Formats: sequence, structure tokens, C-alpha cells
Amino acid sequence: MKPFRIEIPDADLDDLRTRLSRTRWPRQLPGDGWSRGVPLDYLRDLAGYWANGYDWRAHEARLNEFPQFVTEIDGLDVHLLHVRSPEPDALPLILTHGWPNSVVEFTELIGPLTDPRAYGADPAQAFHVVVPSVPGFGFSSAPAETGFTVARVARMWAELMRRLGYDRYGTQGGDLGAYLAPEVARVAPEHVVGVHIDAGFGMPTAADVPDMNEAERVEWKQMQQWMSGGVDHHALLRTAPMTFSYAWNDSPVALLAWMMHKFKEFTFMVPTPEQAIARDHLLTNASLYWFTGTSGTSSWPMYERVTLAEDGEFAWPMGQKRVPSGVYAGGSALMRRLAERDNQIVHWPEGNTGGHFVAMEKPLAHAADIRAFFDRLR
Repeated sequence: MKPFRIEIPDADLDDLRTRLSRTRWPRQLPGDGWSRGVPLDYLRDLAGYWANGYDWRAHEARLNEFPQFVTEIDGLDVHLLHVRSPEPDALPLILTHGWPNSVVEFTELIGPLTDPRAYGADPAQAFHVVVPSVPGFGFSSAPAETGFTVARVARMWAELMRRLGYDRYGTQGGDLGAYLAPEVARVAPEHVVGVHIDAGFGMPTAADVPDMNEAERVEWKQMQQWMSGGVDHHALLRTAPMTFSYAWNDSPVALLAWMMHKFKEFTFMVPTPEQAIARDHLLTNASLYWFTGTSGTSSWPMYERVTLAEDGEFAWPMGQKRVPSGVYAGGSALMRRLAERDNQIVHWPEGNTGGHFVAMEKPLAHAADIRAFFDRLR
């Protein structure tokens, strides 16, 4: 377990600014707002701020306030933040980020979890927090061969917690993390006390339609309309991730456009992403992808078909009944019924607000919900 600090060379910062200044901008296509993708004026303004207003060094220093380490597991270097609580009886908790995200996803969440007393919450609900970078993301090594799976990462996470001296812990995540959190419980049920995800348990698929009543079929059709919108990054990155990674690895504006397009879809309650997530927070995440060159290697969950069922259809996170589960954002009666079929659901709030990356949008509310779920399992 080797200590680690983020220290991006000045030459890399200069190179980023030079590339941003030399962008060959396209003409704006006809259409309103975001109907053809990220608008030209919006992206030029954001890229200009990235080059001349955004202070990477300040955010690098902020990241380095968290104790960081690198350790080799299963032949791969794993980078992690490990923040122990000042409360000695805190429960260990491993948080797993999503795509296209990184450990940056949790930087505003760590404080409320590790030191609830400082945020006006009950110190008895504190956590020792572990935030690893998923292989292929950020400062963790990328898979060097095909066939990489969520189950393999889950075994790595269980080994990581063992090395840190944690025998009993919780798991939490959203997006890709929502697949990994229950998988850790499957591979190490004797160590995991509970699984909390942002959302995803109980989402129906076509296989569930024959058992639905009339009202549930109407709901299913509405869900189909909602899920059919936007760019299908799962299909795109299953098909040709190498092709697209040339642009994302060579042009910071190409990378920024791609990431802002996806964050626009993920922050669906507001007109632009930075109305839900601070502009600097979004750019710190994009900068981490740029400086580590991981826009391509982070796509392995898609090209390895992590999110596909055996029939090739999209699959939501798999459930498990070995340990209790809960979600930040519960859903309808249909979703609750399906979630309980495959999980031991003990926490299903329906009034929580926020978009896809709720840890970035509403970290205090997210922390409160995580504390409420695990409070009954300590």
C-alpha cells in the first residue's frame, strides 16, 4: 500500500491550454438548443473557461487533501482515496464511481460521511470511506486483455478492504457503481453488511411484461419512451471504442463535448449540466480523464458487455439476497415488486430528489440517505 499524490506536470497543463487555443471549431448546425448535440456557443465558452479561468492546481490540491494510495491487486495497480473518520467506531464503506466519472464524483460526499458531527448530523453514523478508481479509470491500471468483468473488480474490492484491515463493511455506488456494489456482496457476503445504490433495482425489462397488469404495462411503455432518448453510449462503446478514443485522447474539446453531452443527459432536470453540478466540479472530472488518457480504457464495461443480459438486451444491476439492500431513489409499486423479487429491500424512499450523479448534485441529501440505510445495519 504505497502513498500517492496527484502531481500533473506543468508541461501537461501547458499542452492542454495550447490544444484548447488551437481548436478547429465546426460551424453550428441548424436546430434549437441541444437538439443537434452540444451547442457551439456553449462549448466555446466552457472550453475558454477551462483554458483561462479554471485552476487545475487548486483542485489538484483539494484532491490531495484526501489520503491516497496505490496497491497492486490481481496484476493491476489500484488507486484509492482512504479517509478514516475521527469517530473510532465508524463503519467502513467502499464507494464505487460511475462512467464517465471518477473519484471526483465523491469529493463533496466524503466529508459528510466521515465526519457527520461537522455537518450537524449524528456522529454515531460515521464511516471510514474507501474510494477506489475502477480499473481503466483515472490513476488505476487498465485491463490488459479482454474478458474483464464486474465480478473480477468485486473480488479486487473485497481484497482491497481486507488489506485495509476491514472485516465488516458496506458497499455503495451509482451508475457502474450500482453494478459493483451488489457484486461485492455476492463475492464476499460474510463481510458486507449492506448494499446501497443510487437507483436501478426493480427496473423492468421485456421479460417482465407477460406478468404485468394493465396499469403496469402502461407504465412500461412510458419507461420505454424515456429510456429511448439520448445517445446510446452502451451501443457506441460496445461497437467501436478504439475509433472514438483517438479524438477523445487527442482533442480536449472533443473529450469535453462528449462528456458534456452525457452529463446533459444525466442532469435531466435542468437546461445545462452546471445548473446541477458546479462547473469546476465537471471540469475537474474532465481534466482527470484528459491528464490520465483514460477516455478509451474506461469504456471496458461497455465493450465487455457488463450491462447486457444473456439474450443481449440491456440489463439493470443484478440483485442479491445474501445481505440487505437499499436505494437512494425508489420507484413505483411495479419497481418495488420487481426489486423485492431479487433483493432483500429494507430501504426504499420515494421523495429523494436529484439526477443520475446525485453524489455530485446533492451530496448532503445523498449522505443523509446513506446514513439512514446503514444506521439499521450497524
